[in-house]
Amino acid sequence: MTIRSMTGYAQVKGTLESGRGFALSLKSVNHRFLDLQFRLPSESDGLEMKLRRLLKEKIARGHVDVTVSLDRAGDENAALSVSVNKEIVSGYVQAFRTASKDFGVPGDPDLNAILRIPGAMELAALPAGEELEQAVLANAQGALDRLNTMREEEGSATARELRDRMSRLAEGVSEVQKHRSAVQKAYMERLTIRLQELVGSQIDPARVVQEVAVLVDRSDIQEELVRLGNHVEHFLGLLQAGGEVGKKLDFLLQEMNREANTLLSKTSGLAGEALKITEAGLLMKSEIEKSKEQVQNLE
Repeated sequence: MTIRSMTGYAQVKGTLESGRGFALSLKSVNHRFLDLQFRLPSESDGLEMKLRRLLKEKIARGHVDVTVSLDRAGDENAALSVSVNKEIVSGYVQAFRTASKDFGVPGDPDLNAILRIPGAMELAALPAGEELEQAVLANAQGALDRLNTMREEEGSATARELRDRMSRLAEGVSEVQKHRSAVQKAYMERLTIRLQELVGSQIDPARVVQEVAVLVDRSDIQEELVRLGNHVEHFLGLLQAGGEVGKKLDFLLQEMNREANTLLSKTSGLAGEALKITEAGLLMKSEIEKSKEQVQNLE
């Protein structure tokens, strides 16, 4: 299955039988869940429900803005789309003249003031209803296909980048593994000297060595290296399988970051070859953080 990004845009245009043009736009960005937001002409509740059902079948995650707009350009009757509500206007004029007569105040009604009265001017009903619904639904699948094509292209590019980062992360694990034994030896020597300074000759040197060996074993980073390697393989396997893997990859990166932090904490304060482990560990954390940014946008 193809990996998809949650970022994409698509638009299709069409013409109603009445001659008015329309456009259906789909714009998606990353989101934890599927969040559909609609901007449709009035009286389009039925259209919204059908579009919502269609989008849920084809999109798993993302914030998706769905917009249907009607084009007035090219409409021969566009000049007639605004009309005067004669009942409201005539009622106002009649009331004005009655008040003028009753109070003996001369004057004429102000047309500009009349037309600013709520409801005095009204827009002709836009062509929604069944005609718009049928036209939009006939083009919805095409818009959705274009949106998903763009999301798949973005997802493929992101997957390639993530594979490169996992490759560098695996190299970092190998680099740390090379210096592990030398670091163990340096750590043991450092602890042995320190313990002997503290206890002097009061404790059997063999016992000192035994206690140091226990401490060194607890400070060994082999388990972290093994888990990091396993996580990298699992990560690459999920990329290969494709589909809706964004949340799974994000969880794996959290685990990788935890192992990298533990690795760095166990080797902090050591000199010599341990510094190379610190450098490699910091590079590994950098790759993990950059991967997390990319994964946040995958479906």
